[in-house]
Amino acid sequence: MTGPESQEEIKQEIERTRERLGETVEELAAKADVKARAQAKAADVKAQAQAKAADAKAKAGELSGQVRRSGVVQRRWPLAVAAGVLVLGTVAVWRWRKK
Repeated sequence: MTGPESQEEIKQEIERTRERLGETVEELAAKADVKARAQAKAADVKAQAQAKAADAKAKAGELSGQVRRSGVVQRRWPLAVAAGVLVLGTVAVWRWRKK
């Protein structure tokens, strides 16, 4: 049973084991590299913070526009009421004098 086929099979098995062992060592080395993992996490957190800041800035712009629009309406409302009262008063005085 220790013929050429069995030796080839053993060599192939050893090669596969070496490849798996190499991959395992690389994975362990990546987990042990705390500095690289911390930098990656910091970059991720920074990207999330920038995205949230951009969203907040956009929402603030929308709210600012709404406040400005409502402020214009609020400033014009008393003017419209005063004009209406003036017109109604003029019509009332005109009718009263006409009688």
